[in-house]
Amino acid sequence: MVKKHIQALKEKSVEIVSIFSAIVLWQIIAVYVVGNKFYLPSFTDVAGALVEIISRDSSLAIMGLNLQLPMLVVDFLYSMMHFSIGLIAALVIGIPIGMIMGWFRTIDRIADPIVEIIRPIPPLAWIPFAIIWIGLNPFAAGFLIFIGAVFPIMINTFTGFKSVSRVYVEAAKVLGCNTNRELIRYVALPSALPSIAAGIRIAMGVGWMCLVAAEMFGVSRNGLGYQMWHFYDLHRMEFVLVYMLILGFLGLFIDRLLRYYIDGKLLKWRKGVVI
Repeated sequence: MVKKHIQALKEKSVEIVSIFSAIVLWQIIAVYVVGNKFYLPSFTDVAGALVEIISRDSSLAIMGLNLQLPMLVVDFLYSMMHFSIGLIAALVIGIPIGMIMGWFRTIDRIADPIVEIIRPIPPLAWIPFAIIWIGLNPFAAGFLIFIGAVFPIMINTFTGFKSVSRVYVEAAKVLGCNTNRELIRYVALPSALPSIAAGIRIAMGVGWMCLVAAEMFGVSRNGLGYQMWHFYDLHRMEFVLVYMLILGFLGLFIDRLLRYYIDGKLLKWRKGVVI
């Protein structure tokens, strides 16, 4: 067991040295070059801020209960709630619309001009309407994440359905798939899954950025992004950097988890297709 751990460390030695060197360089620049933690907090400042954040408690109001939990846990739960609301709505709406537009030419001609007019509008431009329509609650933040995430999912689903080979469709008709429902279920959807999966990954990245922006600019009163802006107002930049790093690591973890599930489970049949 010990030999396996040593071997794993040796295999990751380059990555470990790279991260350690970056931390040392960061510390030297922050302390001896910049010399002001308002402009660039050092690694030790950030580590101290992380310890302080972990030691603080905050209240989580849910289902009539007022729970006392570590502040970092509360902010994480609020942010994941906002993110889940927006991403689930984007999946529920984006995939069916992309499928219909990709499969039915008439509907594509009707919907395409509307989609292409709305799609270039930055998600942050919807903040005033999110506040007016929904108010300062988790669904307002979820709405902004939905706006950012729905179009990558929709466009990639559309592209996947448009790219289905006619040979597959004709072969399926010969084998008895004669209705649009059967062709979509047994031919188009499996063929488009790689494109849909790529769209979901892109949407998650865009949605994660929209989450931070939504929480920073007042759509929510809780969450990791809100705390970043709160500590900026207090000129505690080491805390701001802590939340930035937490957001980065969380985004990386979510992306790796999605890749593991989609590439390792859902699209396992594609292994070896591309060398």
